[in-house]
Amino acid sequence: MTDPADLVVTSHGPVRLIELNRPEQLNAMSEELHSGLASVWDTLADDPDARVVVLTGRGRAFSAGGNFDIMTRVQRDRAFRERNVDEARQIITGMVRCPLPVIAAVNGPAVGLGCSLALLSDLVLIADDAYIADPHVQVGLVAGDGGALVLPLLVGLTRAKELLFLGDRIGAEEAVRLGIANRAVPKDKLLDEAMDLARRLAALPARALRETKRAVNLHLEQAMNSVLEPALLAERDTMHDPDHIAVVEQIIASRGRRRAVEKG
Repeated sequence: MTDPADLVVTSHGPVRLIELNRPEQLNAMSEELHSGLASVWDTLADDPDARVVVLTGRGRAFSAGGNFDIMTRVQRDRAFRERNVDEARQIITGMVRCPLPVIAAVNGPAVGLGCSLALLSDLVLIADDAYIADPHVQVGLVAGDGGALVLPLLVGLTRAKELLFLGDRIGAEEAVRLGIANRAVPKDKLLDEAMDLARRLAALPARALRETKRAVNLHLEQAMNSVLEPALLAERDTMHDPDHIAVVEQIIASRGRRRAVEKG
């Protein structure tokens, strides 16, 4: 199974390897990548030969999250904004309800939606030099696409609020200590360890493994029933809020000045 696009899925026996494939952009979202992440989970669930999924990023990042070009379009285009929120909902529910265990191999920075992809995975291996952060609030957005849903279940309400309010980076050792990641791994061994773990899971009785994931994720289902929709709609409303627009314009202008200096 291959796809020469921003999202690449390959078969390795019973394991499906999903790679975010925008390495030059640190695997920040594109329209194609966001749409692909929204639809891939149902495709994998319908694959009769698949047993386990490994999710990672190509290059030096897991995912830098938001794309400022897309953010600008979302601010101005209501239909595109609604589509973006619909796809975010599909990504979250797709990962939670996908019957296959999902292992995140966090090979580098996992920021914003990248952080959510890691949090929504069933098991997380993180490179020893990687970090996780959810800076939605810093750019004027509600942390609606995963952080507000999952973090309180992993680290408790008080610590989740601190991480979401401040958007601080969580290094690999701290992520393991907090229960956000299962273990830290040397970067050059990360994918091998993730694939070895995936093969161990794939060798287990498939129905027992899938139903155990479904049973444990009932905790997430309960949270989704109460938290997901209000959080997503609140994020949608901040996508065209003046504070968010101002922050994005400042960041884009700052990057433009930096490029001019580098060229000059």
